[in-house]
Amino acid sequence: MKLKLLALAALTLAAGAHAQSSVTLFGVVDASVVHMSSNTNSVTGLSSGGQSSSRLGFRGVEDLGGGLKAGFWLEGGLAADNGTAAGFRFDRRSTVSISGGFGEVRLGRDKSPAYLNIETFDPFGDSGVGGINGANLVGSATSAAGTPEGSAPKRTSNGLNYLLPELGGFYGQLQYALGEQLSNQVNDRMGNSLALRAGYANGPLNVAVAFGETRGGAATANSVDYKASNVGVSYSFGVVKPMALFATERGAGRRVDMFGLGATVPLGVGELRVSYTNFKRKDVNNADSQKFAIGYGHNLSKRTQLYATVARISNDGAATRGLAVSSSSLGSPTIGAGNDVTGYEFGVRHTF
Repeated sequence: MKLKLLALAALTLAAGAHAQSSVTLFGVVDASVVHMSSNTNSVTGLSSGGQSSSRLGFRGVEDLGGGLKAGFWLEGGLAADNGTAAGFRFDRRSTVSISGGFGEVRLGRDKSPAYLNIETFDPFGDSGVGGINGANLVGSATSAAGTPEGSAPKRTSNGLNYLLPELGGFYGQLQYALGEQLSNQVNDRMGNSLALRAGYANGPLNVAVAFGETRGGAATANSVDYKASNVGVSYSFGVVKPMALFATERGAGRRVDMFGLGATVPLGVGELRVSYTNFKRKDVNNADSQKFAIGYGHNLSKRTQLYATVARISNDGAATRGLAVSSSSLGSPTIGAGNDVTGYEFGVRHTF
């Protein structure tokens, strides 16, 4: 009898421990046929992530009691077009956190708060040929020398984050990322970044502002600060959800302003997406670009969607802006100064 009671108690404790923690496997597999062309040439191929970036991840939460929770999130990108898995990394997100009534403290690699408005207020979620392509407007990690991933990257490593708790619709995030440079070098804060975001979402309304600053330059020379700020708003009327986004970046004598208008429209079991974006180079004459995109996603189920998107960029005489695709192998067509660029894609996305 005692053995039976002990076994029952052990099972009860195990069940209780299991109920207090959870681990979830999740992911997205998204592949599309893409064609892009300029005045010079064209390219056709398969892309991974025309609607949502393909990914594989694990996340978990443990109830610590007293209102506290511990959590982790490990997520890495996949290439559905060619199955590339060599060197797989959790480069989309790798964080550990403690949360409670005070909010959440999160450590590790994560999206920059300054970038979140870019994808939130873009009907295409900044993905595929229709995406607004609004990160690193001034320069990549190569052209914005000294920055880990560009002038205004999507993600940052070595981040310390604080997220506000639920405050009646108000939300916010503060992030400081470390460049991890030696203290005795001239530019000892090279690679450091600061970003913050504050917004309000209640019912159909969502509005938010964000700011980010990244230190670049060279280890033995003067530093260069790249600054980015943006504001976005959307309002759902039920039959249509319009949205607007303004972003600006500057640094190293360069400046780019971006203004986008878009909308999503529910159509039966699917959704129509449309957007217009204007890019203005403030440091170079005759180098502006305009982009128009329209797409439709048809839901076969809650997890599976068929989609199609068409996009076109009109470049001024000194502009060479192109379209972005999520592919590790598909290149872009050659874009000469003043070339127009057209792209379309047809794909399927499945989430699990």
